[in-house]
Amino acid sequence: MFRFMNTSNRFTLYSGPLSMFGAKVQIAALEKGLDFDLVLVPFDFTALYTPKHPEVLRINPKQQVPVLVHGDLELFDSTQIFEYLEDVQPTPALWPGDVRERARARLLEHKSDEVYFPHVVRLMGLEHDLQGEAAQAAIAAANKFYAELESLLDGRDYLAGGYSFADIAFYMAAVFGERKGAPLGAATPRLLAWRDRMSSRPPVRQVAGAMGRWLASVGRPVPAFMQAL
Repeated sequence: MFRFMNTSNRFTLYSGPLSMFGAKVQIAALEKGLDFDLVLVPFDFTALYTPKHPEVLRINPKQQVPVLVHGDLELFDSTQIFEYLEDVQPTPALWPGDVRERARARLLEHKSDEVYFPHVVRLMGLEHDLQGEAAQAAIAAANKFYAELESLLDGRDYLAGGYSFADIAFYMAAVFGERKGAPLGAATPRLLAWRDRMSSRPPVRQVAGAMGRWLASVGRPVPAFMQAL
């Protein structure tokens, strides 16, 4: 298996069983065939991440996963970690080669995290009041985002043309949209077909499947498309 340039040691990735951002990094590392140790920090729905892992506390001022440790290099933030992985292991590339297309793909990844996902966050805790005004506004905003992505998939298999980190980011964000009341539906058939293509990729199946099994183990609903992973 590939070892990083100029060093022979594996890296360590700190994530959590229900970390969307950690899952993004894990999928990318698996897609690149990288050699790493995964540390899943304890989590439950009552205590959350308390007490927090000491390495996460030490490295990340935001006290969140994911955290990557590679020798004396310590990184946090899923996008920054991914950029490091892309630099040290350029193949298979998970950004487009063309500069303008790469910029568009990076924008899509950013929008998944910072434009779409906040609507899902607003739904957290509103699962039993999805007809309320606040929930309906968040669902409408999520559906508007789905329509935007549906148009991008006209004539292409992946959001940025070739498979990229933009796909990984939105796939994992949409898992939480599905769980919290903003599912994909018949209005976006291309996006549903895209999700099936994503789910068939072994790294995605491995990471999302493990998340689904963890949810089932603690008695939480598992989206139907995840149940077969």
